[in-house]
Amino acid sequence: MSELPRGATVRKDAGLYGYERALRRHGIEPIAGVDEAGRGACAGPLVAGAAILPAGKAGIIPGLADSKLLTEKSRERCYDQILKRALAWSVVVVSHEECDRLGMHVANVEALRRAVALLDLPPAYVLTDGFPVDGLGVPGLAVWKGDRVAACISAASVLAKVTRDRIMVDLDAEWPAYDFKTHKGYITDVHTAALTEHGPSPVHRMRFVNVRRAAGLEPLPGEPVDPVAS
Repeated sequence: MSELPRGATVRKDAGLYGYERALRRHGIEPIAGVDEAGRGACAGPLVAGAAILPAGKAGIIPGLADSKLLTEKSRERCYDQILKRALAWSVVVVSHEECDRLGMHVANVEALRRAVALLDLPPAYVLTDGFPVDGLGVPGLAVWKGDRVAACISAASVLAKVTRDRIMVDLDAEWPAYDFKTHKGYITDVHTAALTEHGPSPVHRMRFVNVRRAAGLEPLPGEPVDPVAS
């Protein structure tokens, strides 16, 4: 399903909780949001999060927004509040090896499906960020820039990013030459210099052309030219 139920509308000024309110007015709940972190990174895992927030004041997370727009401290505060307030939440970690084996799009879709399947409370409807995800078993809607306009997707994005950032800090302790704690596996000048000097680490994704270049390998047909932030 790629549209709201018949008769349901969301005004442009409805705010972050507008989609959930519109669906609840039609008797649809629980409503899950799902999002990922790390799709565009060339090192480390892909992480997906899913969240179901309660209706009313109990489901309002102070300061909640797209995880990429929040400071690290703000994300951590929101993360704690989401864990306290959510009716259900889940996080799925897909290793760099599985990302290489499946390819990033397939790995991304599979991670989102797993996150929804792991929710303790089965949703009646799922909001996804940007593109539709089939195989969820319930109706859903792909929301353009969903992590900025739908609270449950924003919550899922915070769960995914905070979890992944913590993992990348731990990987930095194992592989300090790459400065994973700072760039979290995304490509930066510092990261590029480290790849050039040291070659790929065991946690780099070998499908990415910049990683293959650093390893002295030819690009794989149809793979990303360079990673992009996500």
